[in-house]
Amino acid sequence: MGAVDLPKSPNVFHPEKPSAVGSRNSLAQEFRDQQAEVDLMLSEEVDKVMNHIASKLPKEVLERVDVMGGLKEKVYNYFNQNYQNMFNRYVVTTEDEMVKKVRNFIDKEEMKILARYAPKEIAALLDQIGGIDKFNTGEIEKSIVNMYGHLQGHIQRGVNDLENLTNSILRQKTDVGAFIRGENAYSIVKCAFQDNINKPKTVTDVKLSVNILDSELISPIFHYQVTVEYLIKDLLSNHILNMIDKEIEKLKDKLVDEGKEELSDAEIIFKKMSMVEDYTGDDKDNPKSKRYLFFGKHLMERIEGLRAEIDPEEFDSLNIRENLKKLIDIENIRNRGFNTAINSITSILDTSKMGYQYVENLKNARELILREYEDTNAVILPDERFVIRMKYYDNAQLIEERRAYDVQITSFEIEVQHLWDVLEIVYQDSKFFKGVVDFSDLAKGKKNKIRNRIKAKTGDPLYEDIDKMWDEVTFIKPSDTDVERMNRTYIFEKSKMKKRLILMRDKLSSMYGFGYPKKRRVMEERLTFLDSEFQLFDYKINPYHVQPGLLLDVDITSIKKKKATLDGMANVLNEFLHGVSKGFQDAAFASFSRRRSTVREDIAQSFAGAEAEESKESEYLSMISSQDTDMVTKTKSTKSGGGKKKSGGDSLKEI
Repeated sequence: MGAVDLPKSPNVFHPEKPSAVGSRNSLAQEFRDQQAEVDLMLSEEVDKVMNHIASKLPKEVLERVDVMGGLKEKVYNYFNQNYQNMFNRYVVTTEDEMVKKVRNFIDKEEMKILARYAPKEIAALLDQIGGIDKFNTGEIEKSIVNMYGHLQGHIQRGVNDLENLTNSILRQKTDVGAFIRGENAYSIVKCAFQDNINKPKTVTDVKLSVNILDSELISPIFHYQVTVEYLIKDLLSNHILNMIDKEIEKLKDKLVDEGKEELSDAEIIFKKMSMVEDYTGDDKDNPKSKRYLFFGKHLMERIEGLRAEIDPEEFDSLNIRENLKKLIDIENIRNRGFNTAINSITSILDTSKMGYQYVENLKNARELILREYEDTNAVILPDERFVIRMKYYDNAQLIEERRAYDVQITSFEIEVQHLWDVLEIVYQDSKFFKGVVDFSDLAKGKKNKIRNRIKAKTGDPLYEDIDKMWDEVTFIKPSDTDVERMNRTYIFEKSKMKKRLILMRDKLSSMYGFGYPKKRRVMEERLTFLDSEFQLFDYKINPYHVQPGLLLDVDITSIKKKKATLDGMANVLNEFLHGVSKGFQDAAFASFSRRRSTVREDIAQSFAGAEAEESKESEYLSMISSQDTDMVTKTKSTKSGGGKKKSGGDSLKEI
């Protein structure tokens, strides 16, 4: 029987024709009498059921039930219908599928030898028409993969939206946790919620700053002005570290194969440090130094001081340094990291329906500014908006930022102190001819009596003669250590200025009441200016809290009861961090594979105590076997009725 003789079963539907869809019969069964086999099995199963019924039901019930008549036929019909419809047709269908596979296999084999019986011209023509290059499905497959990838991304974003909305509903509040959760929470430098100046009751302003360190970036970022020499040295350093890691892995495998104890974390670090000398050296002038093992000294001298651009007058395509620079530029090492971050944040904003109308990409400065609206006037802008500023900082830039921050803090202190002094003089002048106005006036009037009646007897100095350490504005600041001097938080200075601004406003109110003379208006204008400027300054990031790396600074304005921009930006930030940052990695947690409660003596692979362990295991097995025999004898005695009631102590032992 050839492939042509096998019927095309998907095209035929019939309950009796062999190998048709839904048929009871199959060509694969050949000479077997399927109906007889089914009848035999059904009759046997029905007899079993009837015998079971006859053995379980009482005699008087059996006499009333027609066991030999209608009941047996009903049971037989029930078995027949279900068995025939489910099992038998399933078997037939599987057999038909096997027949189709065999038929298709035979068709393929016949097509392979078709060229033997056809002229060469026809075979060549068929090959040209239907060749693998002519009907390539690779592009279609790529399109399908892209479609499924985009679909998966939209589904994931929808799930993230649902998760954020669910969390906000459950919490019934908006907090920092709405933005960045889980493994990326450590990257937050500053997050502040405050009421909008123009609409404090209905609109919220949010400041969020995220710092991604250099070591955490998936694709490293370099400044545009960095030299070619620096890029090549960085590549060499990474290559050397990878080689050291491979050597350590080989050493670990060798110790495991030899059955020795594995290296601890400290031993691995020191082993890596000792291997550094095998690939590097401090001798810059020696051409045979190990630092020139992968890149020769003469090549390093050619690119010394070479930056991103070469003067057109000096450019020569046949020079060594130009070709070395071209190799670096082709790999796009200089711009790859920052461009990847830009593409990531812009594509995520597009797909998250967070549109933006203003983009300023300062490529050479490694800074990106994205605004939802082009205008910057907060009065005419909508209440739902955002501004994103992404900038890469190296250590030199942060040092200059910190210097400027120090100068600005000092300037604020000088201006606030000056206004404080002016207000104090105006206050003192306003007390003339008013008698006792405050506590200082009362104390001044009682000074002589305190000296004669109290201090003369005790010998203590007068209050006015004692050096005052507390300014009655803030508590005394402890002296700075190296930690504070190198990481200026300025929390004490900021709180002191805030409190002074509040005290000055209260003093103006107590001095003038409901009167508004010119002096009060001038001082209040200056006070309002300093207060607003200080609030803007305090809203910014302290550069002492930022480390070299990528800084993402987001300013969000959102309606309190709507929070559309807040929810949308939460998904954008989480997805961006997932695509740009490797995240924080704790080496101790990564290598900590076993809990202390499960540490055993045999983990060190020492066989000294093997005999003791075997004796313990044998004792434990003998104890279990004795308990099993006791339970068996007790069960037998209980069933025979000869067992006696045991005391409480025996029952406890039995348990």
